[in-house]
Amino acid sequence: MSTRQLAVTFFLIFGLSGIAVAVSESNYSGQEQRKIKSLLQAEIDGYLTGKGMGFAKSAELNHFPGPKHVMELANELSLSKDQREQTQRIYDVMKDKAIGYGQLLVQNEEKIEKLFAEGIVNPNLLEKALSESAKIRSKLRGAHLVAHIEQKAVLSKHQIRLYDNLRGYTGGHSMQEHKHHH
Repeated sequence: MSTRQLAVTFFLIFGLSGIAVAVSESNYSGQEQRKIKSLLQAEIDGYLTGKGMGFAKSAELNHFPGPKHVMELANELSLSKDQREQTQRIYDVMKDKAIGYGQLLVQNEEKIEKLFAEGIVNPNLLEKALSESAKIRSKLRGAHLVAHIEQKAVLSKHQIRLYDNLRGYTGGHSMQEHKHHH
């Protein structure tokens, strides 16, 4: 065997085995250390603290303002005392529900994790656990969306348009961009 043939053979044996190792390494590598493998820590924290996490995007982007952001923009929106109180109440109720459902969701995801970790999972147990997670997630999303529905009823049409502009929902151009063009 020539030196060239030997080099090619060496590459094929050792070079391709290195490629095979690189290809077989999972995108999940390193995630096996998580407490709940299917959730990022940021997601767990969001669920446990009642954060929106995009659950109400359908409302937010269709002219149904969120109470948290309405409160942040209270001065710019010229909210009355009554509107501020109603907004705070809507936010508090939503946050309490979201935290409660978030805790239930995390607990249920821990149960699913445990089924697999202990090797006791079967299709029936899994279906029950997944169904429960779906119900909880639906209630969690509903808590956020209902708050947006309630919030819209508190504001005038002018305040909603102003809110959308302040949040940058003006057909792809923020108010800042409009100011610079005029």
